[in-house]
Amino acid sequence: EARKFWGLNINHTRDLNRMATAWYGNQSEFDGTGFMEPSTEKLAPIDPAERQYLLGQVSLMTWAFVRSMKRHLSPPDEDEEDFVAEIRARLTPDQSDAIISAVHRPNRALFDLSVAIEQLPMHFVRKNSINGNLSIFEDTLGGSERLLSSPVPLFYSRHTARFLSTWMLFLPFALYEPFANSWNHIIMVPATSFIAICLFGIEELATQLEEPFTILPMQGFCDKIGANCDEIVSWAGQGQDDEADVVRQNLEALMPSR
Repeated sequence: EARKFWGLNINHTRDLNRMATAWYGNQSEFDGTGFMEPSTEKLAPIDPAERQYLLGQVSLMTWAFVRSMKRHLSPPDEDEEDFVAEIRARLTPDQSDAIISAVHRPNRALFDLSVAIEQLPMHFVRKNSINGNLSIFEDTLGGSERLLSSPVPLFYSRHTARFLSTWMLFLPFALYEPFANSWNHIIMVPATSFIAICLFGIEELATQLEEPFTILPMQGFCDKIGANCDEIVSWAGQGQDDEADVVRQNLEALMPSR
């Protein structure tokens, strides 16, 4: 379930940045339909520098959210220094201070991502579609917190360990007679050791599964998300100006006559 949550994060971060990049400043003549107000004001010409900055902010805040989520789900003394260093290296001082000082860092990063999306020049209906991904991020964050805060009761783990220890303590007595034909029952030693390794290994595996976030490669997930988002927003505007007339003509040919 923990891997599923992070899989959703990877998929929807890509989806969010893809829509933001493709829809940036994209308001065609066909946006003026009845339910979208016929008098929709046309957007100003696109400034390439502003476009690069605003989309870059969306990409950065997307990464900041998943990186804050990774820190939120990790042990307190395991990731704090690396988290602070990475956040300060990629964000502005004001942005990094706001996230680092927040009580709930993923929520703050998600808020900053909402603000970055709101700054994009596009129709509000398209912004609503992009914001749908943020609701999914809230769900994956809440589900991960539920897994982290609801472990198997400690008594269960201790009882299992005590039972296995007691069982292994008396196992040599049960194996003494079956290995009577070996010299001084010497074969009983490796046999008992092998059984102990198998059983205690299963018990340790069950303990690790109670805390899945300590074994998931969350840092790798964050790095992958950051790289993917940066690549997607780097495509902004490529070929759109040259092909605008062709696209408009194709749309006019496909639209029914009104």
